[in-house]
Parts: sequence; C-alpha cells; structure tokens
Amino acid sequence: QVRLVESGGGLAQAGGALRLSCASSGNIEEIREMGWYRQAPGKQRELVASIPDYGRTKYLDSVKGRFTISRDRTKNAVFLEMNSLKPDDTAVYLCHAASEWSDYWGQGTQVTVSS
Repeated sequence: QVRLVESGGGLAQAGGALRLSCASSGNIEEIREMGWYRQAPGKQRELVASIPDYGRTKYLDSVKGRFTISRDRTKNAVFLEMNSLKPDDTAVYLCHAASEWSDYWGQGTQVTVSS
C-alpha cells in the first residue's frame, strides 16, 4: 500500500501562483509513475501532469507553459508548480501514484482561482 498526502492548495488570484506538494509513504519502492489530476464540480477528473520513472512528462494542453511537474525520486514526492493561474484552474487537485498493479490516490487539495 502507498499513502499520498497533498498540501499547498488554497486561494489565488488570476495570474497568481501556487505550489502543490505530495508526500508518499508505505511501499514507495513499487511506484513507477506519479502525477496530478484535477476535478472541478460537474466535470470529469482529468490528468493535469504526470512524471514516470522513465520517459517523458505529460501535461494537459491547457496547462502547458504554465504548470511544471517535478519529482523527488529519493522520497517519491511530487510537486506541481502552477503559474499564471486562471479561474478555469479551480478544482480539487489529487495526487496519483501508479505501480505495475495498483493506482493510489490522495485525498485532494482545493485550488480556487478568483478573477
């Protein structure tokens, strides 16, 4: 089992910035990829960014150039630097970790961007 705990959400003005962090514990050696999803009210959950052990990072088209994902592999922590925030970025952001056979989710952290 892997446990994920997010931090860093909150309220920001349009054009502002926030940094999300996700700490993992448990069987972190089985993690092969980490990332961030988001879910806004009435909308489907969507992948914001992901970073695998090997390979390229992925970004949602609407956040490219504004968000940056990074990972501390020694601690299996993952971060999301969010700049030039827009009201459309308002959502609950969930940390995700994947192993070869399981998916793990954090509880989520609320990000609210005011116009």
